[in-house]
Amino acid sequence: MKNKVVMITGASRGLGRALTLAFAKEGARLSICARSEEGLLKVKKEAEALGAEVLAIAADVANSRDVERFVATTEKAYGFIDVLINNASILGPSPMPMLLDYPEEDFIDVMRINVFSTFLVTRRVIPGMLERNEGSIINVTSEAGHTGYAGWGAYGISKFAVEGLTETWADELSHTNVRVNMVDPGEMDKDMHKLAVPDCDYSLAKPEDVVDIFLYLASAKSESINGQRFEAQSEGES
Repeated sequence: MKNKVVMITGASRGLGRALTLAFAKEGARLSICARSEEGLLKVKKEAEALGAEVLAIAADVANSRDVERFVATTEKAYGFIDVLINNASILGPSPMPMLLDYPEEDFIDVMRINVFSTFLVTRRVIPGMLERNEGSIINVTSEAGHTGYAGWGAYGISKFAVEGLTETWADELSHTNVRVNMVDPGEMDKDMHKLAVPDCDYSLAKPEDVVDIFLYLASAKSESINGQRFEAQSEGES
C-alpha cells in the first residue's frame, strides 16, 4: 500500500478509525472524512503520528456538494484515488422500532446516509479510476443486509441496498480493471453496536481485528476479485 491513495468515509471513530490507522501503518496516503470535525482531526493526528500523509475533510457524504468538495480536494492534493472505502453509516433511532412504528423521517435519514452516500461517492470517484483503468472500491455491509431480521428496521434494509449497489456497480465495471467488493465486518465492540444490542452478553471483535480483509481487497493481490461479499473474521478465528 506504499503511497497508494486511500479514501475512507466515516473515519472519525469505530471501524473508520481502525481502517485509517491500519492503512497509515502500511504507508498509504489518506483522505478521510466524517461529519464530526473534532473526532476526524483526532484520527488525523493519530495517523500522522504513524508517518502517514493525511487529508481530513469534514463532510456529509450524503450531500452531493460535500462529496464534490471531498473528492475534488483529494484529487487536487494527490492527483488520483486508488482505493475508496464507503464506511459511513448510521443506525437510526435507538431502541430500534419495528417497521410498523418506524418514523418516516428517521427511515429516510438512514437510507440517505447509508445508501445514497455510497452511490454519490462511488459515482464521483469511478471516472478517475476508469481513466487510469485501475482501482478498488470496498463497501461496508452487515449480516443484517444479507438476512432480514425483525427489529433492525431501516438499517438492515439500507445494507440490503448497499449489497445491491455493490453487485450492480461490479457488473457494470466487469469489463474494466476497477473492482467493487463488500465486507461484512461482523459484530464489533463499538458505539453503534452498543445502541443496537444494549444488553450484549458475549464477546465482540475489536475494529482493529477485522482490517486485514480490507487491506487485501485494496491491494494488487485482489486485482481479479470483483463483485464478491466477504465476512471478516477476528484474530484467532479460523
